[in-house]
Amino acid sequence: MVGNPTFWFAPLHGITYYYMRNPLFNHAHGFDIAIAPFIPAQLKHQINPAKWRDLQHDRNRLVPLIPQLMGNEAQPMLDTIVQLKEKLGYNAVNWNLGCPMNPIVRKKRGCGLMPYPEKIDEILDQIFSSTSVQLSIKIRLGMFDLEEGYRLIEVLNSYPIHFLIIHARLGIQQYGGVVNWSGMEQLIAHTGHEIVYNGDLFDIDTFRQLQATFPDINHWMIGRGALRNPFLIEELKLGKPIDPELKMKRFQAYYKELESSLFQLRTEQTALPKLKELWHYFAHFFNLNEEQLLDLLRVKHIDEFKNKTHSIVWGT
Repeated sequence: MVGNPTFWFAPLHGITYYYMRNPLFNHAHGFDIAIAPFIPAQLKHQINPAKWRDLQHDRNRLVPLIPQLMGNEAQPMLDTIVQLKEKLGYNAVNWNLGCPMNPIVRKKRGCGLMPYPEKIDEILDQIFSSTSVQLSIKIRLGMFDLEEGYRLIEVLNSYPIHFLIIHARLGIQQYGGVVNWSGMEQLIAHTGHEIVYNGDLFDIDTFRQLQATFPDINHWMIGRGALRNPFLIEELKLGKPIDPELKMKRFQAYYKELESSLFQLRTEQTALPKLKELWHYFAHFFNLNEEQLLDLLRVKHIDEFKNKTHSIVWGT
C-alpha cells in the first residue's frame, strides 16, 4: 500500500455546488480535492465567466477545486481551458468522459464518447499541443463493454494525463448493478497513469477490501457516500466509526448551515427541490425506510418540509 490515501469529492450535477460543498467541508473533514459539477465546453465568443459562479475562488477556500468540462470538440475545450486559466487562474481541469445519463450520452458526450477513441485522441492531441494544462480525465470501464475501456486506455497512454479517474461500472449500468472490481483490475493493468478509484465506496469494510484489492491505488473519489454519511472520510481515515452521539450533533450543525446556505440563494419554497434531492441521501444517514422517504418527497410546502425534516434531525 502506498502512502496516506487522498480523498476526492466527486461532482454530482445539480447538487454539489459551492452552497452545498462549503457547509459540508465546514463540518466534515478529510477531503483533499473537490471536482466541481461540469460546465459546458464553449467557444471563446460564447463564454461568459460571470456565469461560472460555482468556480469563483472566494467561494472555494476550504478545499482545492478543479473545474470539470463536458465537451466533445477540440476548439471549445481549448477555449474554455484557456479562459479558465486567464480569468480564474485554474491550471488544472477535469474532462468528464464518465457521465452515463441518457441526455448526455445521446450527444456523444460524457461516457457516450468512450466508444470513439479516435475522436478523443484528436481532442487530446490539440489540447496538449496548445496548452500546459494539468488535465485529469474521468471515465468508466466502457460505455457498453470493457473492450471500449481497453481501446481508450491505449489512446490515453500516449498523453501526460495528470490523473485518470475510473468509475468501476459500464455506462449502460448508470448507477445500478454492481461495481466490477475485476474489470477495474484488468483495465488499470494496461496503464501507468495515476489512478483515482470511484464507485460505491460507502463504508469502512468496503474501503479495506478496496485497499487490499488495489494496493497501488492511493486516490479515492467519493460522492454519494459522503452525502449519505458526511463524516465517512474521517471514519475511513480513523478506521472506525465516530461516536454516534457526537456524529448526530455534528450533522445537526451541518444541516443548519446547509439550510441557511440554500435559503440565502433562493426563496425557501424554491429551495425545496434541492432539499428533496439531498434527502434521498440523508435518508441513509437516518435509516429512513422507503415509505418515510416518500412521505418527505410528497410534501409540497417548505414549512411542512422543514417541520418534518427538523423532527428527524433534532428529534423534536
